[in-house]
Amino acid sequence: MLTPWGWSHVILSTYGSWLYGDARGFRTRHHREHVEGDYKNPPPPGKYADKERRSRQALKQASVVIEPALREIVGRAILDKLRSLGGVVVCITVAGQHAHLLAKMPIGSYRDWTGTIKRHVWFVLRERGWIGRLWAKRCKTVPVRDRAHQINVFHYILRHVEEGAWVWKWGDPTPTPTGGNPWAMEKNKEKP
Repeated sequence: MLTPWGWSHVILSTYGSWLYGDARGFRTRHHREHVEGDYKNPPPPGKYADKERRSRQALKQASVVIEPALREIVGRAILDKLRSLGGVVVCITVAGQHAHLLAKMPIGSYRDWTGTIKRHVWFVLRERGWIGRLWAKRCKTVPVRDRAHQINVFHYILRHVEEGAWVWKWGDPTPTPTGGNPWAMEKNKEKP
Protein backbone atom coordinates (compact mmCIF):
# COMPACT_ATOMS: atom_id res chain seq x y z
CA MET A 1 0.00 0.00 0.00
CA LEU A 2 1.33 3.42 -0.91
CA THR A 3 1.39 6.10 1.75
CA PRO A 4 1.64 9.76 0.71
CA TRP A 5 4.79 11.49 1.88
CA GLY A 6 5.26 15.21 2.36
CA TRP A 7 7.77 17.83 3.41
CA SER A 8 7.41 19.28 6.90
CA HIS A 9 9.02 21.84 9.15
CA VAL A 10 9.24 20.16 12.57
CA ILE A 11 9.98 22.08 15.76
CA LEU A 12 10.95 20.10 18.86
CA SER A 13 11.03 22.10 22.11
CA THR A 14 12.86 21.14 25.26
CA TYR A 15 11.05 20.55 28.54
CA GLY A 16 9.89 23.80 30.18
CA SER A 17 11.19 26.02 27.37
CA TRP A 18 7.90 27.73 26.48
CA LEU A 19 5.43 27.82 29.33
CA TYR A 20 1.85 28.89 29.72
CA GLY A 21 2.12 32.58 30.63
CA ASP A 22 5.53 33.08 28.97
CA ALA A 23 6.49 36.74 28.66
CA ARG A 24 7.48 36.16 25.01
CA GLY A 25 3.87 35.31 24.23
CA PHE A 26 2.21 31.89 24.21
CA ARG A 27 -0.75 29.96 22.91
CA THR A 28 -3.09 27.67 24.76
CA ARG A 29 -3.67 24.21 23.33
CA HIS A 30 -6.26 24.32 20.54
CA HIS A 31 -6.46 28.09 21.20
CA ARG A 32 -8.92 27.51 24.04
CA GLU A 33 -8.10 30.93 25.45
CA HIS A 34 -7.38 34.13 23.54
CA VAL A 35 -3.91 35.36 24.44
CA GLU A 36 -2.76 38.82 23.49
CA GLY A 37 0.55 39.05 21.61
CA ASP A 38 2.98 36.48 20.23
CA TYR A 39 6.74 36.03 19.99
CA LYS A 40 7.04 38.81 17.38
CA ASN A 41 4.80 41.21 19.32
CA PRO A 42 4.94 40.09 22.98
CA PRO A 43 2.14 40.94 25.40
CA PRO A 44 2.62 43.89 27.75
CA PRO A 45 5.26 43.13 30.44
CA GLY A 46 3.79 41.38 33.47
CA LYS A 47 0.36 40.76 31.93
CA TYR A 48 0.59 36.97 32.35
CA ALA A 49 3.20 36.85 35.16
CA ASP A 50 0.91 34.94 37.55
CA LYS A 51 0.21 32.26 34.94
CA GLU A 52 3.92 31.88 34.19
CA ARG A 53 4.77 31.64 37.91
CA ARG A 54 2.18 28.87 38.36
CA SER A 55 3.55 27.07 35.29
CA ARG A 56 7.11 27.21 36.64
CA GLN A 57 5.98 25.89 40.02
CA ALA A 58 4.26 22.95 38.30
CA LEU A 59 7.44 21.81 36.51
CA LYS A 60 8.76 18.42 37.66
CA GLN A 61 12.36 19.57 37.05
CA ALA A 62 14.19 22.68 35.89
CA SER A 63 13.68 23.88 32.32
CA VAL A 64 16.05 22.11 29.93
CA VAL A 65 18.73 23.96 27.99
CA ILE A 66 20.84 21.78 25.68
CA GLU A 67 24.47 22.67 26.32
CA PRO A 68 26.52 23.66 23.24
CA ALA A 69 28.70 20.54 23.64
CA LEU A 70 25.62 18.29 23.31
CA ARG A 71 23.91 20.04 20.39
CA GLU A 72 25.77 18.15 17.68
CA ILE A 73 25.10 14.84 19.46
CA VAL A 74 21.38 15.66 19.57
CA GLY A 75 21.35 16.80 15.93
CA ARG A 76 23.16 13.74 14.63
CA ALA A 77 20.87 11.46 16.66
CA ILE A 78 17.84 13.15 15.04
CA LEU A 79 19.43 12.77 11.61
CA ASP A 80 20.35 9.11 12.15
CA LYS A 81 16.89 8.18 13.41
CA LEU A 82 15.06 9.99 10.61
CA ARG A 83 17.24 8.31 8.00
CA SER A 84 16.81 4.89 9.61
CA LEU A 85 13.03 5.37 9.38
CA GLY A 86 13.38 6.16 5.67
CA GLY A 87 12.93 9.92 5.91
CA VAL A 88 14.77 12.46 3.79
CA VAL A 89 16.35 15.31 5.72
CA VAL A 90 17.39 18.62 4.17
CA CYS A 91 18.54 20.50 7.26
CA ILE A 92 18.55 20.38 11.06
CA THR A 93 19.43 22.88 13.73
CA VAL A 94 19.73 22.33 17.46
CA ALA A 95 19.76 25.35 19.77
CA GLY A 96 19.54 25.54 23.54
CA GLN A 97 15.79 25.08 23.84
CA HIS A 98 14.60 23.74 20.51
CA ALA A 99 15.46 21.86 17.33
CA HIS A 100 14.17 22.55 13.83
CA LEU A 101 14.22 20.18 10.90
CA LEU A 102 13.05 20.16 7.32
CA ALA A 103 12.27 16.58 6.37
CA LYS A 104 10.10 14.37 4.20
CA MET A 105 7.96 11.91 6.16
CA PRO A 106 4.74 9.96 5.68
CA ILE A 107 1.76 12.30 5.93
CA GLY A 108 -0.33 11.44 8.97
CA SER A 109 2.56 9.73 10.78
CA TYR A 110 4.22 12.86 12.12
CA ARG A 111 3.28 12.15 15.74
CA ASP A 112 4.62 8.60 15.61
CA TRP A 113 7.83 9.65 13.89
CA THR A 114 8.54 12.63 16.13
CA GLY A 115 7.84 10.51 19.22
CA THR A 116 10.28 7.88 17.97
CA ILE A 117 12.89 10.54 17.22
CA LYS A 118 12.53 12.19 20.65
CA ARG A 119 12.84 8.83 22.44
CA HIS A 120 15.92 7.93 20.38
CA VAL A 121 17.66 11.21 21.22
CA TRP A 122 16.83 10.77 24.91
CA PHE A 123 18.35 7.26 24.90
CA VAL A 124 21.49 8.56 23.15
CA LEU A 125 21.89 11.27 25.80
CA ARG A 126 21.10 8.86 28.63
CA GLU A 127 24.09 6.76 27.53
CA ARG A 128 26.17 9.91 28.13
CA GLY A 129 24.76 10.43 31.63
CA TRP A 130 21.62 12.49 30.94
CA ILE A 131 19.14 12.39 33.81
CA GLY A 132 15.53 13.57 33.65
CA ARG A 133 13.28 14.81 30.92
CA LEU A 134 14.57 16.31 27.70
CA TRP A 135 11.64 17.20 25.44
CA ALA A 136 8.33 18.98 25.87
CA LYS A 137 5.25 16.77 25.45
CA ARG A 138 4.33 17.76 21.93
CA CYS A 139 6.02 19.26 18.93
CA LYS A 140 4.92 21.52 16.13
CA THR A 141 4.77 20.14 12.61
CA VAL A 142 4.04 22.53 9.77
CA PRO A 143 3.41 20.93 6.36
CA VAL A 144 5.37 22.63 3.58
CA ARG A 145 2.88 24.17 1.12
CA ASP A 146 5.07 24.62 -1.93
CA ARG A 147 8.62 25.12 -3.17
CA ALA A 148 8.80 28.77 -2.07
CA HIS A 149 7.71 27.80 1.44
CA GLN A 150 10.29 24.99 1.47
CA ILE A 151 13.08 27.42 0.55
CA ASN A 152 11.94 29.92 3.21
CA VAL A 153 11.95 27.19 5.88
CA PHE A 154 15.41 26.04 4.74
CA HIS A 155 16.89 29.55 5.11
CA TYR A 156 15.05 30.16 8.40
CA ILE A 157 16.53 26.98 9.88
CA LEU A 158 20.05 27.78 8.67
CA ARG A 159 19.90 31.28 10.22
CA HIS A 160 19.85 29.69 13.69
CA VAL A 161 23.64 29.38 13.44
CA GLU A 162 23.70 33.13 14.24
CA GLU A 163 22.36 32.39 17.74
CA GLY A 164 24.87 29.63 18.49
CA ALA A 165 22.90 26.64 17.24
CA TRP A 166 24.48 23.55 15.73
CA VAL A 167 23.40 23.34 12.08
CA TRP A 168 23.54 20.51 9.55
CA LYS A 169 22.39 20.77 5.95
CA TRP A 170 22.17 18.45 2.97
CA GLY A 171 25.61 18.11 1.43
CA ASP A 172 27.51 18.41 4.73
CA PRO A 173 30.11 15.67 5.11
CA THR A 174 27.98 12.81 6.36
CA PRO A 175 27.10 9.83 4.19
CA THR A 176 23.50 9.72 3.00
CA PRO A 177 22.19 6.14 3.04
CA THR A 178 18.97 7.12 1.26
CA GLY A 179 20.77 8.91 -1.57
CA GLY A 180 18.88 10.83 -4.21
CA ASN A 181 17.78 14.42 -4.44
CA PRO A 182 16.18 15.78 -1.24
CA TRP A 183 14.34 18.49 -3.18
CA ALA A 184 12.36 16.04 -5.33
CA MET A 185 8.67 16.31 -4.53
CA GLU A 186 7.58 12.68 -4.77
CA LYS A 187 3.86 12.22 -4.35
CA ASN A 188 3.98 8.67 -2.95
CA LYS A 189 6.53 6.36 -1.45
CA GLU A 190 6.18 2.86 -0.06
CA LYS A 191 5.82 2.74 3.69
CA PRO A 192 9.16 1.82 5.32
